[in-house]
Formats: sequence, C-alpha cells, structure tokens
Amino acid sequence: MQVKKNPKVDLNKDSGLFFVIGLAVVLFVTWRALEYKSYPKDDTILEIAMNTDDLKDEEVPITQQLLTEPPPPPPAAPEVIEIVEDAEEIEETVIESTETSQETVVDDVLDVGDVEVGEDEEEISVPFAVIENVPIFPGCEAFKSNDERKACFQEKIQSHIAKEFRYPKSALELGINGRVFVVFEIDSKGKVTGIRTRGPDKLLEIEAARIIAALPQMTPGKQRGKSVKVPYSIPINFMIQ
Repeated sequence: MQVKKNPKVDLNKDSGLFFVIGLAVVLFVTWRALEYKSYPKDDTILEIAMNTDDLKDEEVPITQQLLTEPPPPPPAAPEVIEIVEDAEEIEETVIESTETSQETVVDDVLDVGDVEVGEDEEEISVPFAVIENVPIFPGCEAFKSNDERKACFQEKIQSHIAKEFRYPKSALELGINGRVFVVFEIDSKGKVTGIRTRGPDKLLEIEAARIIAALPQMTPGKQRGKSVKVPYSIPINFMIQ
C-alpha cells in the first residue's frame, strides 16, 4: 500500500523562505544593536545657597585718610649772581716720552765680556745597540768590553723581571694574558724614566710598568766620553699555565 502525501500539509515546502526571512531579521537586529549608542544622563543638580543674613550684620570698619604735609618748595635763586674769578694755579703734570731717536746719545756701553750667555744643553739620546759605552747594571762593573756589558745588562734585566713578576689577581680571574711591550729610558744620571707600555689590557700594562720602575739606578751610558740618554725596549709575557 503506497502512502500518499497531501501537498497542503507539507512542512518542508516553505522552509527555505522562512530561513531567509529569519536570517534577515537576525542580521537587522544585530546591525541595530551594533549601531545603538547611549549617552550618560547627568541627573545631578547643583544647588548654591547663599545666606544673606550674615552680610547684613557685618560691620564695615571705618577708615581714615592720612594727611601728609606737602614737600617744601625748592630754594629760590638769588637776585644777583656774583662771578668769582678762579685765581688758584693748577700744576700740570708733564709726562716725558721714553722713546729714543737717532740723535740720542747712549752713555752706558756694555762690553762683550759683561754679557752672560746661558747654555742650554740638550740631552742627547743614543740607541742601546750603537752606543759606545752601554749603561752599567749594578753587578756588571767587572766586565770591561762593551759587548760583555751588553750581555750582562740584558741578563740582569731578565733576572729582575723574573724576581719582581706578579700576575695581577684581577687579570688572572678574568683569564687575561698576552705580551706587553715596554719602552723606557736610562737618563744621563742613570735613572729609569719615560716608561711607556702597550699591551692587550690595562691591568697587564700597569704591572709591567711597576716591574720596570723598580729597576735600580745604573751607571749612565756614554757617547764620546759624555753621559747620554739611552732608550731600551723589552717585551714581558703574561701567560696563564
């Protein structure tokens, strides 16, 4: 037996139309809800009250104007003006000129022997490698030849560095190492001066300068029998083992 449906009672007939209408209504309501704006209403009413009764009872102080006397009039000019002659003599100060001319005669003439000429002796600098007599390190006086004194000087310098060497604690903790080049001068009096350093870190440079500054005073180097300044350079290695 076949079931027959009545087209008038079909529920799915207009479902698409109802869906479109419902969707349009929802979109319209959503749009209006987004466009809706509200403003706060200020319902507060400010009331200002003034009590005028207190103003009526207030007493106004009575002020009094101070009367001051007018300033006296200026003195009147005399009817007759007497002219007094100034008979006092004024001494004029004459300033003599210190300029001289070709006609001026100079009485005091100095002799050439009366003029003292100061001689500024410039300290001569001679390199360590070519100097005739190298500076003598304390303990190298027994050597007579210049080459032997050079070798003794270098040996004593190395021994001094090994004795005075102290690795900076801060550089050791930071792992700083490297080679510091030191340049210094032995002046004409045998003193160590002009210490200059160049290295990878300031801590190492300060320690290298301290080692060289601790060098003892030496016998100055000589060139042609005259004491001269001798520059010298040496590297100091800072190695962490």
